[in-house]
Amino acid sequence: MKTLQLGIFRIGYELKLYFRQGDSVFFTFLFPIVMLSIFAVAFSTTENVGAAPDGSGGISWAAFYVPGMVAAGMLLSGVQNLAVDIATEKGDGTLKRLGGTPLPVFSYFMGKIGMVLVSSVAQVILLLLVARFAFNVELPTDGDKWLTFVWVFLFGVITSCVLGIALSALPRTGKSATAVVIPLVLVLQFISGVYLNFAQLPVWLQNFASIFPLKWMAQGMRSVFLPASFEAAEASGTWNLGLVALVMGVWLVAGLILCRVTFRWIRKDS
Repeated sequence: MKTLQLGIFRIGYELKLYFRQGDSVFFTFLFPIVMLSIFAVAFSTTENVGAAPDGSGGISWAAFYVPGMVAAGMLLSGVQNLAVDIATEKGDGTLKRLGGTPLPVFSYFMGKIGMVLVSSVAQVILLLLVARFAFNVELPTDGDKWLTFVWVFLFGVITSCVLGIALSALPRTGKSATAVVIPLVLVLQFISGVYLNFAQLPVWLQNFASIFPLKWMAQGMRSVFLPASFEAAEASGTWNLGLVALVMGVWLVAGLILCRVTFRWIRKDS
């Protein structure tokens, strides 16, 4: 019970720290919303995605980018945010000091993951509100689609958190954390169907991107927000939600193993 109470306290503490850091708020919390707005405005004068030869039908570019931006938000909040945050805490000695206190490791991670879950929920709500009311994007009305959204979102966020914790062991110093983590996250976004139409990428690049979970998170979100006619554009010709769950599950297990092996309150070489 005490461990859970400490974990709940840490969630509130981490949220306060998170929203007091302007750079973190912009590059993780607001970044997908800003990018959605940029793409929606930039392509507002072009024909709809999937339009017929006569220009009718299809969906707006804003609607097309919604699933990718939701998936990008999940990755940024989990992988980028936690990897940089924990690596920085290792570098400035925060973790070393916490390691000398009675704070359980479970409570520490409960605070980190809880902060990401809460901020991610707020982020996706704000993103969908902007899409609906600023760019007139029609949101799903089918309950089954929202059920798919919930499990893909929660599964994706938790997997991203675990991978972020594991990736925090890669930077050698806190100062180098952003230089190491952000390029990796940015490249994944470009090859996983977030900023570019995944179906138009070279086959070898699609196959490479399919190794990583972001491609599958974006695919799961496309099944929620895009019309059924877009399913044929997927590499396999189907949304393949079973494989989406399987790949994210494999990465979740791999991330947990890496966390168990690599996480230390202090670096071994410090």
